[in-house]
Amino acid sequence: MNEKSKLILLSAGGTGGHISPAAALGRDLLSRGYRVEIVTDERGLKYKSLFGGMKTHTVRSGTLRPGALGKIAGAANLCIGIVQALALVKSLRPAVVVGFGGYPSVPGVFAAQKLRIPTLIHEQNAIIGKANVFLAPKSERIALSLPSLTGLDERDKARAVVTGNPVREEIAALYTRPYPALERDGTLRILVLGGSLGAKVFSVVLPEALSRLSSSQRTQIEIVQQCRADDIEMTKKYYAAAGIEAHLATFIEDVAGEMEKAHLVIARSGASTVAEVTAAGRPAIFVPYPHHKDQQQKMNADAVADGGGAWVMAESGFTPDAVLARIEAFLQNPQILFRAAENARSCGKPDAARKLGNLVTEIASGWGE
Repeated sequence: MNEKSKLILLSAGGTGGHISPAAALGRDLLSRGYRVEIVTDERGLKYKSLFGGMKTHTVRSGTLRPGALGKIAGAANLCIGIVQALALVKSLRPAVVVGFGGYPSVPGVFAAQKLRIPTLIHEQNAIIGKANVFLAPKSERIALSLPSLTGLDERDKARAVVTGNPVREEIAALYTRPYPALERDGTLRILVLGGSLGAKVFSVVLPEALSRLSSSQRTQIEIVQQCRADDIEMTKKYYAAAGIEAHLATFIEDVAGEMEKAHLVIARSGASTVAEVTAAGRPAIFVPYPHHKDQQQKMNADAVADGGGAWVMAESGFTPDAVLARIEAFLQNPQILFRAAENARSCGKPDAARKLGNLVTEIASGWGE
């Protein structure tokens, strides 16, 4: 088989956090001359547009939810998915299968390992997920987003390589662009990202906090905010009553464009969000999702905060008074944001897709054997 015609199969699904880095790697691999196809679950299909025409296959998958019935149903769906994936991988015979964590990635990667096809797994978070723990022992390489990963077996660490978390090309392009000019009496542009479903806490706390600014300070604020559909009208009215320029949407189409204009990002701290914010070199207030048992979002955010590029606020401490104090400090001392922007940029890895593509190339070429 011609080297450049080799097929790479990407196994990802469930959430944008898993799909987004897979799509970024896919584009890198296409630029190298590989063929790229995707295996995902039904939930992953809603992100199909990110793959830009790469052929997509679906298999069943299941999350092992709490309770006996939840675990049984999840395991049954996972088993069906593995059977489907075995047939698919056997027919495609890819050179390498790359998994991006989460239970939807398991069928494709597990099937490849059973068929003795080389595999690579990528972990986005600071704590390795259960799916990747399961798949790691038989993976040729384990790509990490962060150098300090918790939960990886000592025997597997020898095959781990820090690549960073791949981001979209348009986000990576922001890495070399300067932080937007910010004067003490100028406009402060805030971008609020709430994750795939928005975050109600932002719609409740931010309008109240910003409405407490002085009248002159309120005219300095320009906010672009992702809101849940149920919250958008209420939030819009609150901002309007306070005289704050606000642009609200349930989904922000051009995240890169908005990120380029923003002086500050307020967001959850899922791995993809953190990767994009740091690659763009934007300071952030991260409010980690509080209901993960392993607190993975807090660890993602702490990695940037420790480098001086972000502030981490627990949801319980994300109050109107606390947010007001921070925004007032930024308005009065814009150099705080300017310095944090450079610190955030130093945490960014805009070339993560290329580094991950290099790993895939080594495995596909047999150089790591």
